[in-house]
Amino acid sequence: MNTEPIRFDTKIAVLLRADLEPWQRLNVTAFLVSGLGSQVPEVIGEPYEDADGVGYLPMFRQPVLVFEGSKETLKAAHGRALSRALPRAVFTSDLFATGNDRDNRAAVRAVPTAELDLVGLAVYGARGGVDKVLKGARMHP
Repeated sequence: MNTEPIRFDTKIAVLLRADLEPWQRLNVTAFLVSGLGSQVPEVIGEPYEDADGVGYLPMFRQPVLVFEGSKETLKAAHGRALSRALPRAVFTSDLFATGNDRDNRAAVRAVPTAELDLVGLAVYGARGGVDKVLKGARMHP
């Protein structure tokens, strides 16, 4: 068995607006990463199985790093993610008032890109590119 640490040349990162309530942080993070897993298949590892042979769903093959920043930091990161064409997911403040996928998509579609009130952003890509997108953000405490 190889015990050498695995180093990834890619990064999965979530950036949350710093003024969110704890329950909002968890909810936003869960929604954001679900988008990456569904559209970027290489981020998903193999299924799990315990010693009794009970199977479990596969999960990300690498850690998800969670950051926080101001509204301005989030807006700037969103712009950098767009300019780099990185796979991304967004969560806007409007989504706290909706209760289903159809209404979520309609709420985002109703607002021009530059006017989105972002509370969360997930990005995936080469480590250096994601680091540049997250400039100004800090690791979530």
